[in-house]
Amino acid sequence: MQYAKLLVQPARRLNPELIISEWNNLLRIFASLVLKTPPQHIIVQKLSSYGHQNRTKRALWKYDSIFRSLNLLEFVDSPPLRQNVQRALNRGENYHQLRRAIAYANFGKLRYRTQEKQQLWSECSRLLANCVIFYNAAIVSRMLEERRAACDLAGVAQLTQVAPIAWQHINFYGRYEFRSRVAPIDLERVVAALLQNTSSGTEHGA
Repeated sequence: MQYAKLLVQPARRLNPELIISEWNNLLRIFASLVLKTPPQHIIVQKLSSYGHQNRTKRALWKYDSIFRSLNLLEFVDSPPLRQNVQRALNRGENYHQLRRAIAYANFGKLRYRTQEKQQLWSECSRLLANCVIFYNAAIVSRMLEERRAACDLAGVAQLTQVAPIAWQHINFYGRYEFRSRVAPIDLERVVAALLQNTSSGTEHGA
């Protein structure tokens, strides 16, 4: 009843005696996970094979509950942490949207029936997404260097908040040529044009 008026209430009581009695077994599990001897999936499989009433398994759950509770309380008390988590979730969702945008160039359909070809298509989609992110990151990094050289603190602060996951400026519809030699992208000219446009926009807004 002492937690009845609290917004976040504990769901169960901790059993420290169980953790203490099984501490040596827990240390062996932690050491094996760190040293990776045996591999982690073997340890997980072995723990999964234990019954629910196994003392070591129950102690591990209870010990994990301590850290999950601490992380939850920190998440509740820390606005910066919540913002960082939300930003990471947004970037993850943006990445999935980029993958869907690439797949939509194929009308959003997997045209291959075998698992091997579907996996190949998935890896090709991942490769194209990484190429887009690398291209954007190269542009943003170069713009950041120019802003720092010009001592533009406002521009630097703005660019540090930019995630390199965008594709509105890229045409996914067409034919990809990987074997023919093409002229490399003039990154300096692209950056110069972007810097000029952003500077003009700032002056116009002022």
